[in-house]
Amino acid sequence: MGKKIIIDPITRIEGHLRIEVEIENGRVKDAWTSGQMFRGIEMMLQGRDPRDAHHFVQRSCGVCTYIHALSSVRAVEDACKIEIPENARIIRNLLHGAQYQHDHIVHFYHLHALDWVDIVSGLSADPVKTAKLSENVSGRPQTADYFREVQAKLSTFVNSGQLGPFNNAYWGHSAYKLPAEANLMASSHYLEAIKLQAKAARMHAIFGGKNPHPQSLVVGGVTCVGDLTPERIDEFTGIWKETKAFVDEVYIPDILAVASFYKDWAAIGGNNKTYLCYGDFPQQGINDDLLMPGGVLMGDLNPIPVDTNRITEDVTRAWYERGEAKHPYEGETKPIQGEVTYNTNDQYSWMKAPRYDGKSAEVGPLARNLVAYTSGQKEVKVLVDHVLKTLGVGVDALFSTLGRTAARGIETVVVGNAMGGWIDTLKSNISSGDKKTYQPWEMPDKARGFGLNDVPRGALGHWINIEGGKIKNYQYVVPSTWNLGPSDGKNQKGPVENSLIGTPIADPKQPLEILRTVHSYDPCIACAVHVIDPHTNETYKVRVI
Repeated sequence: MGKKIIIDPITRIEGHLRIEVEIENGRVKDAWTSGQMFRGIEMMLQGRDPRDAHHFVQRSCGVCTYIHALSSVRAVEDACKIEIPENARIIRNLLHGAQYQHDHIVHFYHLHALDWVDIVSGLSADPVKTAKLSENVSGRPQTADYFREVQAKLSTFVNSGQLGPFNNAYWGHSAYKLPAEANLMASSHYLEAIKLQAKAARMHAIFGGKNPHPQSLVVGGVTCVGDLTPERIDEFTGIWKETKAFVDEVYIPDILAVASFYKDWAAIGGNNKTYLCYGDFPQQGINDDLLMPGGVLMGDLNPIPVDTNRITEDVTRAWYERGEAKHPYEGETKPIQGEVTYNTNDQYSWMKAPRYDGKSAEVGPLARNLVAYTSGQKEVKVLVDHVLKTLGVGVDALFSTLGRTAARGIETVVVGNAMGGWIDTLKSNISSGDKKTYQPWEMPDKARGFGLNDVPRGALGHWINIEGGKIKNYQYVVPSTWNLGPSDGKNQKGPVENSLIGTPIADPKQPLEILRTVHSYDPCIACAVHVIDPHTNETYKVRVI
């Protein structure tokens, strides 16, 4: 039996996640992912007015706020057969696109970059050489004096110990490969992204009223008709342009620059199983002509349409009352009463195990890129081919931790470009006098429906049963549950568990390599689970900062 290590908690994510792995001969032999909180929001919704559901579900998390509200109103609209006006569709797309622009930048620089970038190494870089590298790589080159200023800031952070990510990490780890100058350049962009993400978040506030938890979504459309003025649209457009420029000039060049030093990771962290995405950003109706198409890849590169009737959730290895795998319409949220026991041979997580046609499925940017690429989405295909050619790797490199990270950047460009067209259409509608953003409707006595949404972290679905005009049952299956769920009754592991197996580990006491793959999925455990379980059962424990 190999050595077991436990990383608890995993940081630079949203929520509480525990990873346990078994290492043998320097590689991960087995892995277990455990959500350490319980989510009970579905239970709170029973008996409430369906029109209020989106206010509750978007508070599953402080990050994934708008997207839960969007899935929720779509579920009620599906149940009540509501077709929203074109302006409402456009505004929803713009708010959703803003989420992509904000989340993917934050993920790469503030959650994932420190797995590849050695901040402390940048202190020894030559600012002149860094400026030359910036000129060759970045679309926004900086001077040697600028990088000297960045070094001074970093030195202050590192020496003071006041900024956790810079004070406690695996600096100097043998798995870091970037030269000092590349580390300094990337560190400067880390700091720039901190300022930019605050501006990008304002896009939600312009048409959503606030961020987090925008308030303008309602069943039947949106309520921000008063904000459809040239001044407010121009304000939104200005932030979008600034964010898009950062993506094109900094984010994408950084991905390519970092990836060029880590090509070995094009063969690490792959799942190579089933890939699922619902698709999103409707160009016309709710499900018509999606910018990012939906589909399922099941062991080959021939996408098939998603059949939501094939979705189930298994609770065999989760801390819920035993029962058969159920479709979300019939789903139950019945946590074990009393104390729970962490046992990787039995039950070990608060997350359920979603399955598509009985199979574990990866969701997220990689799944979306693969489905779009194989479906012939032109812009995705051009960008994917460009990345592969630039790095000198084949299509197989997509099925990896590196491919998963690159996929986020690719779709950030695609969605960002599309936002310009949506803004133009909205301006045209407003100038012609069309300001309709809401469709009146009536609540049926009995109905059921579902709302699908492909969000930055992956496929999100909400299912609602209405009886007597109230919510009888409500279930939602979130991206991190798909990706980080436990094994099921057939002992099929979840995508992250599968992806970790085979990962090389240089130092078990500093498992940087595990963090790279886990972070590539951008876990959001708060969406998946909500009441802390403090139980541990480790061989030895690594606390990651």
